[in-house]
Amino acid sequence: MSRQQLSSMPSLTSSHDQADVISAADLSLQGQQPMSSVVEMTPRRKQAYGDVISEMNNKTSFESKRIHHEDPHIHTIVPSGDSKRVILLSSKSRGSDWDLTMVKDEQDSNNGIESEDSGFQLDVDSSSIKIMANTTAAANDVADIAAPVDMTVTTQKSGTTVINITPPSKMEHRLLEHLHSTPLPSIVSADVAEDCADLGKKRTSSVLEVSESKPATVEIRQPHKELIKGPDQLFPADSYTTTTAMGAVKLKIDERGMASIPPLSVPTLLQRTVARHMDHPALCVKRDGKWIKWTYKQYLHDVTVCAKAFIRLGLERFHSVCILGFNSPEWIIADLAAIHAGGFAAGIYTTNSAEACLHCALNGQADIIVVEDRKQLEKILSIKDQIPTLKAIVQYTGKPHVEGVITWSQLMHLGNATPDNVYEDRLKRMAVNQCCTLIYTSGTTGPPKGVMLNHDNLTWISHNLATYMGMRDGKESFLSYLPLSHVAAQITDIYVPLSVGGTVYFAQPDVLKGSLAETLREVRPTTFFGVPRVWEKIFEKMQAIGKQTTGIKKTIATWAKRVGSSYNRRRMEGRSSRPFGYSIANALVFKKVREGLGLDRTRVILSGPAPLSREVAEYFTSLDIPIMEVYGMSESTGPHSINNITKGFHINSAGKTAPGCITKIANPDKDGNGEILMGGRHVFMGYLNDPGNTSSVVNADGFLSTGDVGHTDKFGFVYITGRIKEILITAGGENVAPVLIEDNIKAELPIVSQAMVVGDRRKFLSVLLTLRTEVDSDTQEPLPILTRPTRDLCEEYGLSLAETVTDVISAAERGMTVPAGAVTGQDAEAVKFVKVIDAAIERANRKAISAAQRVQKWTILPVDFSIPGGELGPTMKVKRSYVAKKYADVIERFY
Repeated sequence: MSRQQLSSMPSLTSSHDQADVISAADLSLQGQQPMSSVVEMTPRRKQAYGDVISEMNNKTSFESKRIHHEDPHIHTIVPSGDSKRVILLSSKSRGSDWDLTMVKDEQDSNNGIESEDSGFQLDVDSSSIKIMANTTAAANDVADIAAPVDMTVTTQKSGTTVINITPPSKMEHRLLEHLHSTPLPSIVSADVAEDCADLGKKRTSSVLEVSESKPATVEIRQPHKELIKGPDQLFPADSYTTTTAMGAVKLKIDERGMASIPPLSVPTLLQRTVARHMDHPALCVKRDGKWIKWTYKQYLHDVTVCAKAFIRLGLERFHSVCILGFNSPEWIIADLAAIHAGGFAAGIYTTNSAEACLHCALNGQADIIVVEDRKQLEKILSIKDQIPTLKAIVQYTGKPHVEGVITWSQLMHLGNATPDNVYEDRLKRMAVNQCCTLIYTSGTTGPPKGVMLNHDNLTWISHNLATYMGMRDGKESFLSYLPLSHVAAQITDIYVPLSVGGTVYFAQPDVLKGSLAETLREVRPTTFFGVPRVWEKIFEKMQAIGKQTTGIKKTIATWAKRVGSSYNRRRMEGRSSRPFGYSIANALVFKKVREGLGLDRTRVILSGPAPLSREVAEYFTSLDIPIMEVYGMSESTGPHSINNITKGFHINSAGKTAPGCITKIANPDKDGNGEILMGGRHVFMGYLNDPGNTSSVVNADGFLSTGDVGHTDKFGFVYITGRIKEILITAGGENVAPVLIEDNIKAELPIVSQAMVVGDRRKFLSVLLTLRTEVDSDTQEPLPILTRPTRDLCEEYGLSLAETVTDVISAAERGMTVPAGAVTGQDAEAVKFVKVIDAAIERANRKAISAAQRVQKWTILPVDFSIPGGELGPTMKVKRSYVAKKYADVIERFY
């Protein structure tokens, strides 16, 4: 389809539409209607091509070989060889396939291709579509439609001129499938012509032939009719990677085991689950104090209707629908609808700037952008004119304040008024080894990269995770609250629930501002996934409550935690026996704690994607709430290795490699540490339009270089020791992985929120520390006020009056500079505080494996790290390069 600005969207209604469907003016930001025609078609042409053919406009001018017409229904006009005839690609059904029309100059009385002088005759058989041209020039004009780029033209001994337009095999498949399903007399669709143009120099097989005989012939060969048997078909491919939107990849399907299960498309996964659980709740959201539920039958219906609406709005195959908003049923429905319509689902973080949103929209050729509210809409309105493919904006909550932005109800009305055949046709053209979802990396070291995931990536790893964790069909429930633009939330909130017929409950938008505990107690999910910061916040609150407990209650709680730790140590060792007193500890403490947290029904408790601190992990384990850490990344479609409470788990390990997946350690050192490589059907296809970065992370055998350093132990557990990019090289040449050092410091200093070790190319290591502070509930920005537990700890450390970070920093500076000798009052407190910090870091240093890995200096920063501050990414990982640049002067003072 032609790429139209939002201000010139084509009409989306017809005389056949239902009366209550919104008008074209409602759907266009400018309310423009298609331009009037000036060339009258003959009755025979109207009968052959339909009565909605777009026609030339009298304002058309010819400035170059290929120009764009002002009428949004007309894609391209190409002057013929004699400069009097033009070839016109026009829309037959307003956004569907395109027709090839021959239009003569104004002096010619015949405006149809039925004339012998028009230069064309159509011939269709079972294997090809031929365009018979009266002249070689006319035949070449047809070739130009398919490939207006540099082409190899050769004349064979037989006199036949061969034009090689060279699309790669997967592009050829797309060209052929369009031809197979397009009825006479439609020839090619605009996107096929465009694809051939873009990829015209990448293959040597002859696809078009122009004969010098009379009449000249253009033949488009079609050897593979079976290529429209989707959505579960597997397209031929010769590589494990691709960076083109329509590319297909090889799948690592084994003969046995988890990797042997047949590949499955996302639409088929949903349909199969609906068949098993038609009336079972699929999606639940609380609005105006009441829970609203979608059954699986309603879920599929809304996805189908939304997909048809997207197609009607102009979503092209292999173009994206960007979704920008907080988790909701509409978010997931739009995501799956984009896939069902043959496009890409592309979530965008709500914290992204307008510029970052623009990058994602351009990278994925976004035809439609779905936003939650006015705040997100404003971002898109500020950049919409820079997105050439954009055709529609949808707002799924509230009433848009800008004319032409579509509401969710209008979108669904539009889909209901769209025939099923356009949707079914898209399903037929799918393949499980083609891309359906784009996950944009957080871009900590540059612009976000579009991680291409295919149907098999998503459906296979989700089935794998659900099976490995022992999830029960039709009996699982999930809480959706982490950003759905991240791969972890997509797996746990969309695809695992689809695999097991689970129920997804959506938290309120303020869930991370204080309502998580209440939501958990109300929903009581059977599976709960949390990032480390979520577990840390729960840990802090529970510790604060514990400090207020005294007497017999405190004694019982302390004893129960020893029992819980003992029990779970046995489980880590593979023993199932319970220690003496477990039943009593469970009844008096563990059960009540689980109920208080809303985890009393939770069977699968997960944490990722960053490592959980040992202190927090051991604390929850002592309460018999073992948290199973998961290791993975966007490029591995989420989980690669998993701790499993029944199959083996170790605190601070990344678990064992999931069934059907492969872990390799590249170039291990004497301790067995090297770069972790991942293999399996969950490895992504490539970065969209980025062959350089793709080839640098995926080798010819399909193994993914993670950039993580680690090792495996004799039991098969994976341990992560750092990132290659994070490795510090001291002035003495020793490699230092900072993460373990930082974790040891935080374990010794519970007042510390973040610790970042520095010292690359320096004589020694130093550490930047931040304190745990209150957070603004609206902006999520850290406040200068210390949390209650932090203030209590400061008092233990000697600072009786510390209320803010500034108080602590001032005390630390005094404590470091007070002259030796007798000190009193606040100076004495300051000296004591510094000694406590020094002692804690010394204890952490004792765990260092060499002198070069010992921290010698420290300082406290004035503000905790946060997403709004830029120090943390969306998954709460520290952006080291950003922090190092921001506090460069502080770091310099160390040395």
